[in-house]
Amino acid sequence: MLDPELVARVAGSTGLTEREAARVIGDVLAHYDEPLEDFVRRRHASLQLHGARNDEIFRTIRGELGTRLVAAPNLTERQLRRIIYG
Repeated sequence: MLDPELVARVAGSTGLTEREAARVIGDVLAHYDEPLEDFVRRRHASLQLHGARNDEIFRTIRGELGTRLVAAPNLTERQLRRIIYG
Protein backbone atom coordinates (compact mmCIF):
# COMPACT_ATOMS: atom_id res chain seq x y z
CA MET A 1 0.00 0.00 0.00
CA LEU A 2 1.47 3.29 -1.10
CA ASP A 3 1.33 6.39 1.05
CA PRO A 4 -1.75 8.29 -0.21
CA GLU A 5 -0.11 11.62 0.66
CA LEU A 6 2.90 10.78 -1.52
CA VAL A 7 0.64 9.69 -4.39
CA ALA A 8 -1.34 12.93 -4.14
CA ARG A 9 1.85 15.02 -4.03
CA VAL A 10 3.36 13.32 -7.10
CA ALA A 11 0.07 13.56 -8.96
CA GLY A 12 -0.27 17.24 -8.09
CA SER A 13 3.28 18.15 -9.06
CA THR A 14 3.36 16.21 -12.33
CA GLY A 15 -0.13 16.46 -13.75
CA LEU A 16 -0.52 12.69 -13.61
CA THR A 17 -3.68 11.10 -12.36
CA GLU A 18 -3.40 9.52 -8.92
CA ARG A 19 -3.56 6.10 -10.55
CA GLU A 20 -0.68 6.97 -12.89
CA ALA A 21 1.31 8.52 -10.05
CA ALA A 22 0.82 5.38 -7.95
CA ARG A 23 2.07 3.21 -10.83
CA VAL A 24 5.17 5.39 -11.30
CA ILE A 25 5.93 5.37 -7.58
CA GLY A 26 5.49 1.59 -7.53
CA ASP A 27 7.90 1.21 -10.47
CA VAL A 28 10.52 3.40 -8.79
CA LEU A 29 10.23 1.53 -5.50
CA ALA A 30 10.49 -1.82 -7.29
CA HIS A 31 13.68 -0.62 -9.00
CA TYR A 32 15.27 0.22 -5.65
CA ASP A 33 14.00 -2.98 -4.06
CA GLU A 34 16.29 -5.05 -6.31
CA PRO A 35 18.57 -7.21 -4.12
CA LEU A 36 22.23 -6.19 -4.08
CA GLU A 37 23.41 -9.41 -5.73
CA ASP A 38 20.87 -9.08 -8.55
CA PHE A 39 21.88 -5.45 -9.13
CA VAL A 40 25.59 -6.36 -9.29
CA ARG A 41 25.00 -9.24 -11.71
CA ARG A 42 22.67 -7.19 -13.92
CA ARG A 43 25.04 -4.21 -14.12
CA HIS A 44 28.05 -6.46 -14.76
CA ALA A 45 26.26 -8.16 -17.66
CA SER A 46 25.07 -4.82 -19.07
CA LEU A 47 28.48 -3.16 -18.90
CA GLN A 48 30.18 -6.26 -20.30
CA LEU A 49 27.71 -6.29 -23.18
CA HIS A 50 28.79 -2.75 -24.03
CA GLY A 51 32.45 -3.77 -24.19
CA ALA A 52 33.70 -2.71 -20.77
CA ARG A 53 36.46 -4.75 -19.17
CA ASN A 54 36.21 -6.13 -15.65
CA ASP A 55 38.55 -3.60 -14.00
CA GLU A 56 36.42 -0.75 -15.37
CA ILE A 57 33.18 -2.60 -14.58
CA PHE A 58 34.10 -3.15 -10.94
CA ARG A 59 35.05 0.52 -10.48
CA THR A 60 31.76 1.58 -12.07
CA ILE A 61 29.65 -0.77 -9.96
CA ARG A 62 31.42 0.24 -6.74
CA GLY A 63 30.68 3.88 -7.53
CA GLU A 64 27.05 3.18 -8.37
CA LEU A 65 26.43 1.21 -5.18
CA GLY A 66 27.18 4.31 -3.12
CA THR A 67 24.57 6.36 -4.96
CA ARG A 68 21.63 3.99 -4.56
CA LEU A 69 18.66 5.18 -2.50
CA VAL A 70 19.84 3.01 0.37
CA ALA A 71 23.57 2.84 -0.16
CA ALA A 72 25.05 -0.63 -0.20
CA PRO A 73 28.10 -1.47 1.86
CA ASN A 74 31.44 -0.56 0.34
CA LEU A 75 32.25 -3.84 -1.45
CA THR A 76 35.74 -4.79 -2.52
CA GLU A 77 36.53 -6.01 -6.03
CA ARG A 78 36.91 -9.51 -4.55
CA GLN A 79 33.41 -9.35 -3.04
CA LEU A 80 31.98 -8.20 -6.37
CA ARG A 81 33.73 -11.05 -8.17
CA ARG A 82 32.24 -13.54 -5.69
CA ILE A 83 28.74 -12.18 -6.31
CA ILE A 84 29.17 -12.46 -10.06
CA TYR A 85 31.13 -15.66 -10.39
CA GLY A 86 30.21 -17.45 -7.18
